[in-house]
Amino acid sequence: MSLRIGGNGRSEMLVLMLVVATTFRLCPLVKARPLCRIRTLRTGKVFPVEEKIQGDRLYFSSGKTHLIKHPCKKNLALYLGRQIFLTKDTFESSLIPFSIPTSMQVGTPEVTSAHFAGSVLLLVVNQKVYVYDYEANFWTASTGIQHPVSHVSGDNCCYSGNSFCMDISNSVFAYLRGDQVSQANIYFSNSRGYRFQKYTQERRAELVGTFGGIFSFHSLSQVGLLLVDEQMAMFSYSDHPLNRSFGLPFDYDRALDILIAPGLKGILIFWSEKNLLVSRNSGQLVESVQVREGQRILYNSIVKANITIHSVAANENELAVLTEENNLYYGSLGIQSSSLIKFADQNIWSQEAVLMFTDVGMLEILTPLRDVLFPAFDFQKCRLNIQALLMDPQLQAGVCKVELLQGEFENKMYTIDMNSQLELTALMIPRPGTLPVPLVSVSNPHSLGLQAVICEDGYTYDGNTKHRLNISLKQQHHWGRADPNFTSSIKRPTISTITLDIANKEISCVDLKPLTALISVGCDLEKKIVIQNEFSACYHGVLDPVALQDNYSYIIEREAYDPNFQGQQAKKDLEVHYPYEKLGCPLLAYYDIPWKPVVELWREGKFQEVVEAEYVLLEMNGLFTYTYSLTAGTAGCSAQPQNWTTITKMAGDTASFSWDRENYMSCHDPNYHEPLRWPDVPYQILGGQTENKVVFDQRNGIYIFFISIVDPSYSYCRLETTFSVYVYGAFPLSIFPPEITIVLLTAATLLSVWLAYMIPQLLHTEQGLEGNGFWVRLYQRCRKSGACLWGRC
Repeated sequence: MSLRIGGNGRSEMLVLMLVVATTFRLCPLVKARPLCRIRTLRTGKVFPVEEKIQGDRLYFSSGKTHLIKHPCKKNLALYLGRQIFLTKDTFESSLIPFSIPTSMQVGTPEVTSAHFAGSVLLLVVNQKVYVYDYEANFWTASTGIQHPVSHVSGDNCCYSGNSFCMDISNSVFAYLRGDQVSQANIYFSNSRGYRFQKYTQERRAELVGTFGGIFSFHSLSQVGLLLVDEQMAMFSYSDHPLNRSFGLPFDYDRALDILIAPGLKGILIFWSEKNLLVSRNSGQLVESVQVREGQRILYNSIVKANITIHSVAANENELAVLTEENNLYYGSLGIQSSSLIKFADQNIWSQEAVLMFTDVGMLEILTPLRDVLFPAFDFQKCRLNIQALLMDPQLQAGVCKVELLQGEFENKMYTIDMNSQLELTALMIPRPGTLPVPLVSVSNPHSLGLQAVICEDGYTYDGNTKHRLNISLKQQHHWGRADPNFTSSIKRPTISTITLDIANKEISCVDLKPLTALISVGCDLEKKIVIQNEFSACYHGVLDPVALQDNYSYIIEREAYDPNFQGQQAKKDLEVHYPYEKLGCPLLAYYDIPWKPVVELWREGKFQEVVEAEYVLLEMNGLFTYTYSLTAGTAGCSAQPQNWTTITKMAGDTASFSWDRENYMSCHDPNYHEPLRWPDVPYQILGGQTENKVVFDQRNGIYIFFISIVDPSYSYCRLETTFSVYVYGAFPLSIFPPEITIVLLTAATLLSVWLAYMIPQLLHTEQGLEGNGFWVRLYQRCRKSGACLWGRC
C-alpha cells in the first residue's frame, strides 16, 4: 500500500493518525469477549397444553423487577415483576407463575412486599399479609392486623439449633409506609408472621416526619424507625444508648427500596432508579456509593453518574447493579467505603431482567421467557464469573495483596455470657513485598469489646511470612474502657458480629472474603448449677437409699405447710412422693445450726466455680417451718427488700416460682428507691455480700427446695434447679407450753426433796412405827396369798 502526502499532507496525516488511534482505542471494546454465556432453562415440556393456573395470578406493583433470595436456603428465591415466580432450584427449571388460591379472597392480587421468614414466605397482597408454607404448600392469612399494611420486614439467622437464632427468623414487622410516624400503625410478630400484635415504642409520639419503615437490626440489638422529613431521612433507635439520638441524616428525595444484606452484619442498601446508598452500621451512617476506574474516582455518587438503575443484587460481601443503559457495575461490601467499577458495555438489559448472586464471585442475569404453547415460563441465564472479568487489564483492578486469610471462627456462632471471654485466632499470608493491614470490627461496639494483637508466626515453604492475629472478645462493660453512656444495658442480652477484613482491599480479592462470626452476648445454654452433696443423709446412714427408691413417700403435717405459699396452715396433711430419680439422696442438715447450700457452676460437664452470686430458695411443697438468720435491717438494706410474697403478687397466677434475674431488685442498689418500712422482716436472699443463712424450726423431715440465681450481673441464663435436704436432730415438740413444763418440773423436784427429808423423820415417831407395822403385816399377807395361789398352802 502506498501513501501519498502532499499539499495538506500534514493535515491529512493528522487525520489519519487520529483515525488509526481511534480505531486502536475502540478495538478492545468491539472485540471484547462477552461478559457472560447465555443459556436457556426449559424443562418438562413435551406436548402443548392449555394454560391452567389455579387461583389468582399474583403480580408485583413496582415498575422495577426484584429478586429475593432466602439467606439460608440458597436454592430458594422469589422473582417479583409482572409475573411472580417461586423457585426451589434457583430457576433451573420452567415455572408456572405464582398464584394465590381464590379461597383467600384477596381481591386485587397485587403484591407490594415479600419476605422469607424461616420456613415460610410472607406476602403483602392488597394491603393484607398472607403466609405461604412452601414446604407444606399451605396458605393462610395472618391474624391480629387491624389496619392496611404495605410492607413486611425481617431478617434470618442461618445457624440452626439455637433458640435465639430461631427468634431472629421468627421476628417480623408489618406496616404501612407514608403515614406520620407518630400515628403509624405498626404490627409485630414473633411467630413468623402467623400472628401479629400492635407494636409500641417509647418516645414515638415525640418523633416528627413521615414513616419510611421499621427494621430489626439484630446485629446492633436495636429496632430502627426510618423518619423522612423534607427530602432528608434518618433512623431512630429503640434502646439505650442509641435511643437518645438519631442516625446521621441522608438524602431521601424519592422513595428508596431498602435491601438488608444477608449475614447479620448490619449492611443496608438503599436504592432507587437514580440513587444508591450503603450503610455498614445499621443506618447510623449512610454513604453514597462511588464509581471508580482503577484507583481514580469518576463519580462521588450514583446521582452524578447519570444512570438509571434497573436491578440491584447483594450477598454477604458483594454488590452488583444493572442499569437500563446496558451497564453492569460491581463492587465489594468491605469494611471501608464502597465503590463500583463498570464492566464493558454490552446488550445485557431487558425490562424483565434481574440480577442474582449464586455464589461468591458468581453472578447471573436472569430473564423469564414466555412460551406461547405452555403455561410455564422458561428462564434465560447469563452467567458471569467476576474473578475472570476482573483479570481484564483495562479495568485496572490491581493485584490482591493477600494470598491467604483464614480463621477457625469463620461462619460460626459463639456465646459470651457475663464475666466470660472468647479467644479467636486468624492467619494472614500477604503477597511478597506487600504489607496489608488487617481490620477487625464488631457490629455492636456498645455491647461487645475487642482487643487484637498481630505477630509473625513463621514462614511458608516458599518464604512468605505468616502473620497470626489473636482476638480477645468480652462484654464492653468488663473492658473498663467505655463510658457508661456508650455501653448498652448489661441486663439485656445482645447480639454482635465480628468481621476480619483487609484495609483498602483491592476489588480483585473476590475469593478473599472477610471472615465473619456471630456472637451472642447472652445465655450460655451449656451452663447449669449443681448443689454440692458430698455428705448426704444416705452417706451417714440416716436414710436408706433402697427405701427411697422404692416409691418412698412421707407425710407433711397440716400445721407445717401452705399449698398457696402464704405461710398459712393447711386443712389436711399432705402425702408427698419422693422423686429419687430426679433428686437423689437428700443433703443432711442439723436443725439447730444455720445452713445454706454450696452452689456450683458447671459447663459441658465440667466444674467451673462455686457460685457466690445472690440466690433465693423456696420449699416446693409449701413448707414454711424455716426462716433466715438476717433481717432487712441486719442485712444492711437501704430499701425494702423483695420477698416471695411480693414477687408472687406481682406475677399473679402465671407462676409460683417466678423470682429470677429479670425481676430481682437488690435492696443494696442505690437506684432502688423502695422505702425501708419494715426492717425486721426476714431477709430472704442468700449469697452475695451478706452472710445470710437458713434457720430451720424444731422439726425433722425432708425439704425439697427450688433455687434460682437472681443476681442480674452473674449470668444471662435462668440458672435454676431443685434439690432436697433432710433435717435431723430435733426432739418432738412438747404437748404443753414450755412455761408450764418448767413450773411442774420445779414443783416435782421440790416435793421429792421434801419427801426425802420428812419420811425418815416420821419413821421414828409413834405414828411412824404403827405405819411401818401396817406395811410389814400387809407384805406378809400378800406373800402368803401368793404362795397359796401357786399351790403351796
